[in-house]
Order: sequence, then C-alpha cells, then structure tokens
Amino acid sequence: MYRREFLTRTLAGAAAYALVNPIVTQASAGNTAVTGSAQKLKIVKRTIEVNGKPASVFGLTRPDGSPGLILDAEAPFDVELSSQIDAPTLIHWHGLTPPWDQDGVPDNPAALITPGESRHYNFPLAYGGTHWMHAHTLLEQNLLAAPLIVHTADDKKRDEQEVVVLLHDFSFKSPEELLAALKGKGSGDMDMSGHDMGAMMNMSGGSMKMDMGNMSMGHGTAMAGMDINDIEYDAYLANDRTLDDPEVFRVEKGGRVRIRLINGATSTGFTIDTGGIDATLVAVDGHDIEPVRGRRFPATMGQRLDIVVEIPKEGGSFPVLALREGARQRTGFVLATPGAKVSRVATVGDEDGPVLGLDLEQGLRPLKPAGDRRSPRSYGVALTGDMATYNWSIQGDALDVAVGNRVEVAISNMSMMSHPMHLHGHKFQVVGVNGRAINGAIRDTVLLPMMSKVTIAFDADNPGHWPFHCHHLYHMASGMMTYVAYQA
Repeated sequence: MYRREFLTRTLAGAAAYALVNPIVTQASAGNTAVTGSAQKLKIVKRTIEVNGKPASVFGLTRPDGSPGLILDAEAPFDVELSSQIDAPTLIHWHGLTPPWDQDGVPDNPAALITPGESRHYNFPLAYGGTHWMHAHTLLEQNLLAAPLIVHTADDKKRDEQEVVVLLHDFSFKSPEELLAALKGKGSGDMDMSGHDMGAMMNMSGGSMKMDMGNMSMGHGTAMAGMDINDIEYDAYLANDRTLDDPEVFRVEKGGRVRIRLINGATSTGFTIDTGGIDATLVAVDGHDIEPVRGRRFPATMGQRLDIVVEIPKEGGSFPVLALREGARQRTGFVLATPGAKVSRVATVGDEDGPVLGLDLEQGLRPLKPAGDRRSPRSYGVALTGDMATYNWSIQGDALDVAVGNRVEVAISNMSMMSHPMHLHGHKFQVVGVNGRAINGAIRDTVLLPMMSKVTIAFDADNPGHWPFHCHHLYHMASGMMTYVAYQA
C-alpha cells in the first residue's frame, strides 16, 4: 500500500508540473538507438547470506556479474539498462547531472522500467568521482543499489590501489512492513512528538527568522530529545557482508590505498573508523577537497567519502569499520597484506558510534575554487515532522528558478531527527552552517542535524523538475520531498 502511495504521489507531482510548465518534453530515455559502445547493466534478483540465512535481494550487475559501473570521465555515460526482475522500478544516477528525462525518478518524467524491458541512457559526464546508483522506490531497501565510479585522467596516473565499498542496512522484513510499522508507532523518547512543528517557526516572506548561529551540535554528542535511529535492522553490510565474514582486500606493504566509500544505507548514518592507521579524506560526494587528516569521518545516507591510507611497510591486517550512529552495531572490511593473519572483529562494539554532526562539514574546503560568485536568488525552506505521526515535509519557499540563476537555499531543520538532503541534477556548494558563512565543500547530499541550519548554493544550469528530498528512504516516502522547478 505505501509503495503505491509513494509512486502515486510522485506521479501526481510530475503531472501537475506538466500542466503548468512548458519546459516539459517527452522522455527520451529508451527512445535512442543503442550504440555498440554502450555498457550493459542488468537489474537482477540474487541471493546472499545474512546472519547465516539466505536472503533474496536485488542488484545492478555488469555481464560478468560484478556490481555497478566503472566509467571514464572523458567518454559519455552510454549505458543499456535491462530489467530481469518481476517488479517495475527505475534507477537514479546519484551524483551525476543527466538531462532531466534520464534522471531516474518514477514518472518525473520517465516511466518505470517494466519486467523484461531495456532502456538506453546517453549523456555527457561532467566530472569524475565516487558516485552510486539506486532505485528511487522502496526497492532500494532490498539492495537495489551499486557503485558508479567515474575515473578521470588524474585517477589513472595515481600510484594507488582502489577499493570500493558500498554500505547498506538490511532487514528480513519487506520495506512495506518497515514503513507500516513506522507509521503505526509513536516515540516516547521525543520531547516534541505530536507537536505542530510549523507553529515553532516565524516565517515572513519565506525567510526563516530564527537565530541558529549558536545552535551547533558537536560531533559525537546527542542533544536531549533527539531521535537518532528509527529502525532496528537485522544486519549492517559492507559489500553485502557482515563482520562475521567481511571482505578482505589484499594490499601491498607500504602501498597507498584509496577507499571509495559509499553510504548506500536507507536510514542509517555511519562513522568510518580506520582504526590503527592514519587516513586522509581527499574527496566528498565525488568532488576533491583540501586534504583532511584523521581516523574517523562521518558519512550520512547518500554521501560518499574518498579516503586514502598508507599501509605500513611491515604489513599486517587493518580493519576499517563503519560505526552505526548512536548505537553499538558496526560493519566493515579488512585491508590485509599477503600472509597477514586476519582476526575476527565483533559486529557489536563496546560503545555507541558517534552521533553525526557538522564539525567536519564546517572545516571542509574545495580543492579548486568553487566558481560563480554572482549575487544569488535566495530561498528558505524548513524541514518539519515528528515520529508520533511519522509525517515529514518541506515547508517554505517554492523553489522556482530560471536558467542562469545563481540559487541559494537556506535549509532549517525544525524536527527532532537528522535529515540528509539530496538535490538531483546539480552539484552545490555548502556556503553556510548555523548562520556562519563558509567556503565549503562541493556536494550533492548534505546532513541537517536536528535544529540546525545549512545554506547551499548552486547554478541553475540543468532545466527540469528536480527532486530535492531527504535521503532517509522512509522520510522521503512519508512526504519529505519537494522540487526545484525551472520556469520557461
């Protein structure tokens, strides 16, 4: 029932937009001839083992059975996608900037891919980086996701080994069951459950009048009344595996390893912990940053981290863990030199994983100048909702833009949960955190902790009707999605 409601809502929004906006054109995805150079990608059903039991899940695989896509930035995105499952779905190319009709949101404007159907996608790649792809329906929960890596000429010159890891949260229950349970429960731990969050806002002309400048939640610190996790999963996976049987990547003594880490979980934030080896964060969401040294780096749902580590010359075995936010569960993988003993790592740690905040975000800087500094057209939106009714929404200004606009959106989270906010079809720069202007990282997904404010800026250079939504799957399915709508 809830899956149908979600798809119907998306369809209704796109249909209403088509009535008023002359930019809308007939979707071309699937109408172009497949070239001989097109990479083939299949939507498949597969079986994995989780906690010693078989689990039926989905996947996105190449003809040789390997997951996802590896592309060259100098070539176009030229992919033939075919469905071999018995349910309709559609795939979103998360992090890329395709034409609107090839984006992958059901009926916005492209139709769902039906069982047995093939569809061709062809568009230029604007940049390289660590990206991913996933269903934009509840099938995302069933592991219908995979890495999408775009190599640049600089990538190919680097003397480093590459490791790609996709994190996920797994349940033996169906996503419909999970959503129904969320809709049917309240949260006694929330100080503000059941309150009208809209009544807490003083909005005039769409501009937030709250002073958020001093409301910063420190990394690793939980604020009273917040709700961190709303689903208890059966397992947390790294490349389909738990720490009971982790993937072991063989690496060279003294070598450099680039970990391309993707948080593909539907409702779980993680902190990446490199343990006994120092690491350098060199890119977020596929875009280079000024290097940041450390051993722990937060990653909310939809975000990607490129982390470079140097393996000690004496070699050894080095677990890299993903610590579940605010809880003791963890997953991960192991980097091990030839002959090194790989010791077992427990799936539950001794302490809760850190609560994700904005401390790191405030310090990130783009490696190259972020570009356009024109005076922006400014908008304000607020993220609202509560666990009691499990209704979530985006209120405030309509995000109506025109080609050529420089757009700035101030996002205020007025709810007691964090929300990873993702914009389709564009990259943006983080230009403000809790009232303080910054020259922040280039991203496509940014975390809004509870009662925080983040401002993003982007160039309106890709016409369409683009979703802007929370990347917590069940928040999005319960209403936390709006659109950046281009006007003719």
